[in-house]
Amino acid sequence: MARKKKGKKAAKKAKKAAKKAARQAKLTAKAAKKAGPRKAAKRSAGKPARKARRQPESLRLRSASPSLTVNELQRSIAFYRDVLGFTQKDRWEDEGQLKGVEFVAGAVTFFISQDDWKKGRDRAKGQGLRIYCATTQDIDALAARVKASGHTLLEEPTDRPWGGRDFAVRDPDGFTLSFTSGV
Repeated sequence: MARKKKGKKAAKKAKKAAKKAARQAKLTAKAAKKAGPRKAAKRSAGKPARKARRQPESLRLRSASPSLTVNELQRSIAFYRDVLGFTQKDRWEDEGQLKGVEFVAGAVTFFISQDDWKKGRDRAKGQGLRIYCATTQDIDALAARVKASGHTLLEEPTDRPWGGRDFAVRDPDGFTLSFTSGV
């Protein structure tokens, strides 16, 4: 009997707390609407107010994922997976033939697809494009991994005036990748 009373008491207490939280949320929403977004941000859970954004608001991105069209898909897969250390997340086929792969490295995604040659077989790739990849890993160790696989670095590991250290390498199709730390 005593257990039932304790259980009912706890349930009643939880219900009361839920009602109070709902009431508080409603009041906070009402105050935010009335006071505007800046003051509401100050009130919410003691968090500092966000700086008002300039209007019209500029583009804000959370990530970017390059999609590279390559001459020999299997060669590029080996480079990105075995030389650089990307992990294959997905692959797509058409009528049983591999057409492309999705690679991930941390929070970054690269898409690599086989050229269909509709724009010609002699089309140059990678010209005028450099992809910067920021990492917290040891730049010298990454560069050594690339060199150990038989690839030549475009730029050796170098300390930069802003405090970063980086190196560059070209993939089999001429796309330049810079790996940097300290950014």
